[in-house]
Amino acid sequence: MYKTGTLNSEISKVLSDLGHTDEIVIGDCGLPVPDGVKKIDLALVKGLPSFMDVLTEIEKHMVIEHITLANEIKSANSKVLSEIEKLMGEVETTFVTHEAFKALNKNAKVIIRTGEATPYANIILRSGVNF
Repeated sequence: MYKTGTLNSEISKVLSDLGHTDEIVIGDCGLPVPDGVKKIDLALVKGLPSFMDVLTEIEKHMVIEHITLANEIKSANSKVLSEIEKLMGEVETTFVTHEAFKALNKNAKVIIRTGEATPYANIILRSGVNF
């Protein structure tokens, strides 16, 4: 058993297998998962675990070179957007429509479903390299 770090074995495996430019998605409990994309379902009850709990843990272990968010988060969920910006700092960010965001999910290695129940609490994380 790990002494520290991500205890979820599926998430740990996905992170270990990521290569440069591979993408993963962290989504709220309502984000649809395209056919053929692996889903890791962490949702326990409405709100748990939160989107930010999961994103904060993933960010500790993943080299992130780029994030993609739905443009709608700016007006519909500014609180979560502010938390993302604080956590991600200077990471390059692209905003697309929510419909475009959902279409991009078909390229993800995995979608991690949280219990988050606030609008547009979804993010695509593109893997960078640590050298």
